[in-house]
Amino acid sequence: MLIAFGGLPGTGKTTVAQTLARKLAAVYLRVDTFEQAIKSCNSGGADIEAAGYVAAYSVAGDNLRLGSTVVADSVNSLKITRNAWRNVAFDASVQIFEIELVCSDAAIHRHRVEGRKADSPNLQLPTWQSVLERQYDPWECAHLVVDTAKFSVEQAVEVIMQRLPLTPPGKRAV
Repeated sequence: MLIAFGGLPGTGKTTVAQTLARKLAAVYLRVDTFEQAIKSCNSGGADIEAAGYVAAYSVAGDNLRLGSTVVADSVNSLKITRNAWRNVAFDASVQIFEIELVCSDAAIHRHRVEGRKADSPNLQLPTWQSVLERQYDPWECAHLVVDTAKFSVEQAVEVIMQRLPLTPPGKRAV
């Protein structure tokens, strides 16, 4: 199964996705990590555009075809990226479970964004203003929405675990 997270920076995606991946013993893929690796190889400093996502799609597909569950952690703010994750799952003949994390309390959300510390070298964190200005397309498909202003990390993971589809191996959800 592919479990694809999305949500604005500061909603708790990385913390929740990592906790879920540990609990499921799943492969964890963070687009920020791919982007940082690509940037470190790009001495010209040019914008890497979609390269982090494209690399993550490829690695996710490889792991899904090996029979692993994959937890994909990215902002996933555009319709095109959500469709691409769905295509990865389709191409690997597995189901996808999409999760959008939101933080309904603007003060809490802002505090999280402004209080974050980079957890990898040279990771440039967004500002509150850039979060507010970010393009974020509405979700057009069925997905689970978890409000991290109302749930702890552990509670959010429990909500997700309760909603994960339990399709037997070899059966594809339609």
